[in-house]
Amino acid sequence: MRQVRSKIVSAVLAPVIVVGGVAAVAVTTKTVRIELAAGADVTLTGKGHGHGRGMGQWGAFGYAKKGWPADKILRHYYGGTTAGKADKPEVSVILTKQSSVNVRADAPMRVGGQTVAPGQAVRLSGATATITSGCNGAVVKSVPLGPNPFVDPINPAPSRPGNELLRFCGSNAAYRGGLGLVGGRVVNRLHIDDYVKGVIPRESLPKWADEGGGEALKAQAVAARTYALAALAKGKKIDDTMNSQVYGGVAGEDPRTNAAADATAGKILLAGGGPAFTEFSASTGGYTAGGNFPAVTDEGDTVSPAHNWTATVSSGSVGRAFGVGVLKALEVTQANGLGPANGRALKVKAVGSGGTKEVTGEEARSLLKLKSSWFSIAGQTTRPQIVAPPTGPGAGILGPLENLDLGSLLRGITDNVKLDKGAIDRLLGAAGSAFAAKQVSLGGPKSPLGQPLGVPELTDDGQAVTQRFSRGTMFYTQKTGAVAMTKRGLKAFDARGGVVALGYPQADAL
Repeated sequence: MRQVRSKIVSAVLAPVIVVGGVAAVAVTTKTVRIELAAGADVTLTGKGHGHGRGMGQWGAFGYAKKGWPADKILRHYYGGTTAGKADKPEVSVILTKQSSVNVRADAPMRVGGQTVAPGQAVRLSGATATITSGCNGAVVKSVPLGPNPFVDPINPAPSRPGNELLRFCGSNAAYRGGLGLVGGRVVNRLHIDDYVKGVIPRESLPKWADEGGGEALKAQAVAARTYALAALAKGKKIDDTMNSQVYGGVAGEDPRTNAAADATAGKILLAGGGPAFTEFSASTGGYTAGGNFPAVTDEGDTVSPAHNWTATVSSGSVGRAFGVGVLKALEVTQANGLGPANGRALKVKAVGSGGTKEVTGEEARSLLKLKSSWFSIAGQTTRPQIVAPPTGPGAGILGPLENLDLGSLLRGITDNVKLDKGAIDRLLGAAGSAFAAKQVSLGGPKSPLGQPLGVPELTDDGQAVTQRFSRGTMFYTQKTGAVAMTKRGLKAFDARGGVVALGYPQADAL
């Protein structure tokens, strides 16, 4: 055992969990003696998996098994919305794994205003379509594409039979709708109902249909359909990765989830006159997080394998993650008060030999690689400050940045940046919360940065996230958190060499 003397200048820390199991009571400025066990572990007890906003997928499954229909499930999670129909059903999806268009079908196709015979193939290059006798056959003829740079099936309606599907030469990968080149990217243009068929199996579990959870898959179909249309309504591009929703074309379909898509064809949820931003996450832990929709209890989540969890993290790992040196104390200082153990952590403070650092709950989740921000620290006896989450558009968990499709944070990523799903989830939660908290702390809409413009984007090296504002820019890295710079501050930063010479900004320049 080593003895460490520490001066804590905050009544918020009274008392806290201290690594080594010794609780210290600090009031104003007081020197306390902390016994730190070298290599001690910190135990965190938590609930749920994901950000917890909107529908909980495991909760929907649990409610379906209780006999809830899809409409009731959706009303429960997405309070304040109304049922509607998709009035602009066509979507365009960037296929990130495809680099060219050379396709065939067993039925006729259409390209450049002409009909292509069954079995023939079409290869697109620039403004020209070359029709060949099969995928590797002789050239039949070339035709100008005109204003429509797509190869289309003979019938563009949804749910067409398999012989009408377009298939890539070589891989034989099949896609519903048309395939074309737009801005050098391969794009799949199709009906929203066909798109959802390629999404649901990647975002949920088709086997739920065999376990009494078919209504959960229907609810997922409506949520996925609405989510995509809400993104498009805000001018965002959709691709086939987690940047939007994972989409696998026909190869990603399952008859059980196709049935769910067909049973809910065209159905969406409306809010404020347009498609609602229907976020969803794997498991809420028993209480949703609020945000764009009212926070509600989630009794269906008891079936989730992540309904309860425990994580043990070494003190050394915590100290390194927070950048505070040798860890002395860790506590949740603010929580949302929803559900057991004070609900989701909103602020977490670490005290170490190198200083003190307080981060958002989502940032702590990212730093400590936890399933969610709903956690408590074993041994903490002080109840954190309770701050109930605001709800409704404009008061969501993202504050002035609500309604951002956080999946699009990664749309600027380059092929050489490799992130797994867990890393993506943690990055999205941490960056979104950090941007929102910083903007709120600066005065919200009256902040020096003004209003957000567009969506956050990952830098090409995958190390930082940026968000443009009308009067400045924010940067986020795991090391610096959110850093705000007005246009004037950014200009001065660039004059000193910018990111290339100085690295990402580490201090606000307002």
